Amino acid sequence: MTDRPRVLVKEKIGDSGVKLLRDAGLDVELGLDWADGQLDARIGEFDAILIRSATKLDAGLIEKATRLRAIGRAGVGVDNVDVEAATKRGIVVVNAPQSNVITAAEHTMALLLALARNVPQAHASLTGGAWERSSFSGVELHEKALGILGFGRIGQLVAQRARGFGMRVIGFDLYVAEERFRELGVERAASSDDLYAVADFITIHLPKTPETENWLDAGAFSKMKDGVRILNVARGPLLVEEDLKAALDSGKVAGAALDVFREEPATGHPLFGYPNVIVTPHLGASTAEATDRAGYQAAEQVVAALEGGVVTSAVNVPAVAAEDFEELGPFLPLCDALGRIGASLSAGTSVDGVDVEYLGGIAERDTRILTVQVLKGILRGHVEEAVNDVNAPSLARERGIAVAETSRPHARDFTDLVRVAVESGRERTRVVGTTLGRRNRPHLLEAWGSRFNLQLEPHLAVFRYRDQPGMLGRVGTALGDAGVNVISAAVGLRPEDGEDPAGDEAVMVVTTESAVPQEVVDQIVASDGFFDGRTVSL
Repeated sequence: MTDRPRVLVKEKIGDSGVKLLRDAGLDVELGLDWADGQLDARIGEFDAILIRSATKLDAGLIEKATRLRAIGRAGVGVDNVDVEAATKRGIVVVNAPQSNVITAAEHTMALLLALARNVPQAHASLTGGAWERSSFSGVELHEKALGILGFGRIGQLVAQRARGFGMRVIGFDLYVAEERFRELGVERAASSDDLYAVADFITIHLPKTPETENWLDAGAFSKMKDGVRILNVARGPLLVEEDLKAALDSGKVAGAALDVFREEPATGHPLFGYPNVIVTPHLGASTAEATDRAGYQAAEQVVAALEGGVVTSAVNVPAVAAEDFEELGPFLPLCDALGRIGASLSAGTSVDGVDVEYLGGIAERDTRILTVQVLKGILRGHVEEAVNDVNAPSLARERGIAVAETSRPHARDFTDLVRVAVESGRERTRVVGTTLGRRNRPHLLEAWGSRFNLQLEPHLAVFRYRDQPGMLGRVGTALGDAGVNVISAAVGLRPEDGEDPAGDEAVMVVTTESAVPQEVVDQIVASDGFFDGRTVSL
């Protein structure tokens, strides 16, 4: 029996990853052809396991893994791993978040070129026995406008490549600093509507969230230029396929290239017979290099986890001393919520910087983990991958978001305070909070320049309005008519120090049992006396 750490490679990860493990002196066993039930019987023999997507590591299986110290997922997600169960047992879970970004960007460019020049259609015609040059005349990419919805890692790589073809590139992403757009020579659209108005080609690279699902729908297509061409190499549900079909039928959309679909595998799809639609079977991450890279990166992280090295892609390991974590733990949900609320209330069209200030007893601790929670709240649902305690700072850096952290050992009125300021251009939006009571409930103390004290709930709406009687009742009535039950409400007080810049304005925060629909907020803001409103789900 060897004393070396034992690693089970349960699925094919590429020879380079296996070689890396063995070169590190680990005892590697390949379990690619194991029979059903063999993993259950033998998982307790290993210190680490590497998988792809086929192996499901649920809580029951992890319970049997008495020696396991690391789980490596050779891919972007960890949906097939019970991360909570692994965390409870002190098992590090790592993945390979950057393994397929180049491949996805290159596939986007492949489809972009094929769409512009009708390559698949011409190939099918010629191999079918016809020589029809005039039927497949295309368009040049040079000096055409490419609109990129979602300007994260993949979107930025697409932009760099498109500029190499002489394209004008316009990007839309509220969670990328304006400076990052300038660095890449990309125009920043203030809204998706502004992008629609000028783009000849539109490619979508947004994460799939409740907010982004069905992003490209009939309403979006109606705002685009006539003859626009659409690409989706991200997620099928980002696009309403029936609405794309109607836009193609009407001629509003001149062509489309789709690598992903709402339901997969997709066979017999209504768009497959369209002569101006190009399709591929979810090949965005399918290259030998991406597969090899994913295995190598995951293996690299497993080696670091077993040997005490720096683990850069763990999804469940907070880097903070145990004594600090015990004191700061109650503030983690608060900081996540303040980041979420601050970004939602920001008036600008980009997130350029985040300034976090800690006051009171928590300021004497290692508060880096709290700043990470703020970044998670800001970025969650707005980037391509799941945001976690390890990758949040690097995701912020990639998007050009400057992060500053300051600490002061004394806080006025409260034992501890957290202040989060989100900077967008010249605008600065600040929110303040603390925890109160034996259960450390998170409370919101300031937003949009007004003060109050309100216990946070999972759903809230914030309104800025003319300070006059009856406004709270109007909001309550509108929410009630929409079937939204109010838990609590608070009206912002004027700041005690200095002149109130808001004049006769006030701020109202309402917490609710369910999410407040955006259309209800829009309806309230459109009524007399209201200036602005936001809905936030934490």
